[in-house]
Amino acid sequence: MNTIILTLRTLLFYAGYAVFVSVFSLLSCTLGMLLPYKKRQTLATTGNFLILHWLNLACGIRVRVTGWENLPAAPFVVLSNHQSPWETYYLQRNLRPVSTILKKELLKIPVFGWGLASVKPIAIDRENPRQAIRDVMEQGKDRLAGGSNVIVYPEGTRMDHGQYGNYARSGAALAVAAGVPVVPVAHNAGKCWPARRFLKFPGTIQVVVGTALETGNGDSKLLTARAQEWITAQQRKIQ
Repeated sequence: MNTIILTLRTLLFYAGYAVFVSVFSLLSCTLGMLLPYKKRQTLATTGNFLILHWLNLACGIRVRVTGWENLPAAPFVVLSNHQSPWETYYLQRNLRPVSTILKKELLKIPVFGWGLASVKPIAIDRENPRQAIRDVMEQGKDRLAGGSNVIVYPEGTRMDHGQYGNYARSGAALAVAAGVPVVPVAHNAGKCWPARRFLKFPGTIQVVVGTALETGNGDSKLLTARAQEWITAQQRKIQ
C-alpha cells in the first residue's frame, strides 16, 4: 500500500487513540475508583475495546483467535510473546480480571499512568532485579488469590516480528508458587503494529491460545522451556 495512504490512516488512528486513552484513563482513576475492582477494570478496558475496533476501521487490522476454549475457569498465569502494544490492549481486555506485569515507569505517565495504576498492575523496577522478582511473587500470588489472572511477557521487551527473545522464569515460578496453571499464548501482532515504529499495516493478527500447562513437579525452568517451545513453534506457523 502507498506510504502516504498508510501514513494518513495511521494518523487517523492515533487521533482516535489519544481520545480513547485520555477519556478512559481519567474515568478509571476518578469515577472508576467508586466501583468494585472488576467493574472498574471493565470500565477502564472499554477504552481498549474501542482502540482495537478503531484500529480495524482506520488501519484495516483485524484479529483471528483460535484456542480460546483452552482457557481454564480458575485463575491462571499467561505467558505470551511480546511484539507490540496491541497484545497489551487485547489481552488486558479479554482476560479480565487480570493484572499485567509491567515496568513501573509507565505509572508515571500523566493520565495514562494514573488509569493504569487503578487496575492494579504488578509494577516492577527493572533496575533492581531481585526486588522485581520479590514483587512479582508477592503481588502475583495476591492477585491470583483474589481471583485475577496474571499476564507475563517473559521476553521482557518487545521483539521485532520474526525475532525471538530469551524467556525469564518469573512467570512460571509464580504459577508454581501459587499452584495455578500456565496458559501459553502466541501471536503475530508485530506484523501489523510493529514495535517502536509509527506506521500500521493492514492485515489479520492471529492469536493462538494453547492448552493449559499444569505446574506438575514444580520445576519452573522446565515449565518455562515447555511454554517457550510451544509459543515459538506457533509463531513460526503464523508468520
